Amino acid sequence: MEKLLHDLFIQWPTIALFIAIAFSLVLLSKGADILVDEAVSLSIRWGIPKMIIGATIVSLGTTLPEATVSVMAAVKGNPDLALGNAIGSIIADTGLIIGISALIGRLPVDKSVVNRQGKIQLLAGFLLAIVALPIFSRTSQGNISQITGGIFLLLLAAYILITIHWSRTAHGAMDQLQEDGVPLSMVMLKLIIGVFLVIVSSQILISSVEITAVRIGIPQGIIAATLVAFGTSLPELITCVTAVRKGHGEIAIGNIVGADILNVLFVIGSSALVTKGGLDVPAVFYRLQIPAMLIILTAFRIFTSKAEEGEEINKTEGMVLFGMYAIYIALNYVMV
Repeated sequence: MEKLLHDLFIQWPTIALFIAIAFSLVLLSKGADILVDEAVSLSIRWGIPKMIIGATIVSLGTTLPEATVSVMAAVKGNPDLALGNAIGSIIADTGLIIGISALIGRLPVDKSVVNRQGKIQLLAGFLLAIVALPIFSRTSQGNISQITGGIFLLLLAAYILITIHWSRTAHGAMDQLQEDGVPLSMVMLKLIIGVFLVIVSSQILISSVEITAVRIGIPQGIIAATLVAFGTSLPELITCVTAVRKGHGEIAIGNIVGADILNVLFVIGSSALVTKGGLDVPAVFYRLQIPAMLIILTAFRIFTSKAEEGEEINKTEGMVLFGMYAIYIALNYVMV
């Protein structure tokens, strides 16, 4: 399928490739939407507490596009696309999405999330920055090895187990949830459709981005860290904006914190694990992508940790995060 798409897209004019990219991003968002909805439906049937659904399944569902795109890019030998998508998604989640959410509604701070998952979120970002340094590589270029990828996935399993433990400790008995009356076979069918949409749209996205990047002379890593990262972050954006408009801003913060952690442990971990030589880290990432990620994560951590229970990330702080994201996008193309 990969070769077929490449042979097809290479004949298309550049404007048609941009349309293909836009179309694939829409499919990615829709596929992830279906996966999240049906995963929640299954969780209700199986009696999993609501907090666990939000902290694990919803975050896993909204991060699936990043994981699919990055893993497929890594398998095809495009570490710039794999790594740029994951790091760019963290920056988009924390800067763009939290920024927009704070500007359009209330984002109350849940101290239990801030004091636990929030710390893990920041530590995950710094862990990624450290293992990407050239001092841990046999060459002058940084490299995230297969072994490191495996360790990230083990840390992911530990994070999920710890989250479940924290949720049960905080809320005691399991929530009493009712089935929605939809047959299990229909739920499973929708899950399969969601997976299909995500995989197919990811293949279209990767092939069209590769060819477009070569034609317009922009490195794949920058394309991945901006356009692709924004597209694969659409599920988080949709989820957060919807949550804020319905008056559930805590869900928005929890979803982003979980998604950032998963982008490091799940997306980069799985991408490195399936690549024989690991993920090489382009030099430009040390100049912009990684520093920008750490700055935005640190700013978000400061804004959430200083707030008392019931307080919120205010509009000024939202504007600061959004402004950081805008500057980051501009620098990507200025520094080409």
